[in-house]
Amino acid sequence: MELTEVNAVLRRFRDYVIQQSRSNLSKGGKNVSKELYDSLKGEVVSEENYSIIGFSMAYYGMFQDQGVRGKSSSAKAPNSPFKFGTGTGKKGGLTKSILKWVQVKGFQFRDKKNGKFMSYQQTGYLISRSIFQKGIKPSLFFTKPFEAGYKKYIDTDLMKAFSQDIDTMIDYNLKNTK
Repeated sequence: MELTEVNAVLRRFRDYVIQQSRSNLSKGGKNVSKELYDSLKGEVVSEENYSIIGFSMAYYGMFQDQGVRGKSSSAKAPNSPFKFGTGTGKKGGLTKSILKWVQVKGFQFRDKKNGKFMSYQQTGYLISRSIFQKGIKPSLFFTKPFEAGYKKYIDTDLMKAFSQDIDTMIDYNLKNTK
């Protein structure tokens, strides 16, 4: 049985989630390198009697979406499943990423004593240390569109589409059994 209408609903859901997630990244100022933006993908896979949908993104996307609790404070992301300082992550990964971000943005702190600009490395280190200790606030750039899309497409349209596919299958079987 081909689930034509069901697959159409799943494709609309997929496209909505990806488009809204990308929009959230851009509006939220989290689209510096476009790596996460470009990595957002969705796929609908169907066989004769089932269809599934899956989403993928760059590895760090889940940290941007859900946030990360800091080593010394969980205030920014108290409900996040992720935490800095567990020893499971790549050593120096945060510092390298922040240094790259600081350089792309041309962002530098000033030294309090003499007013001179700090180097990108110094600025990156200070920001990385602060993020490591305090955490990352969740952006929910993917979660919110997923939940909204679920209500919009899955909760409302999926059962109708499934009914249409069943009706089509019954009509086909009735025509071909005579």
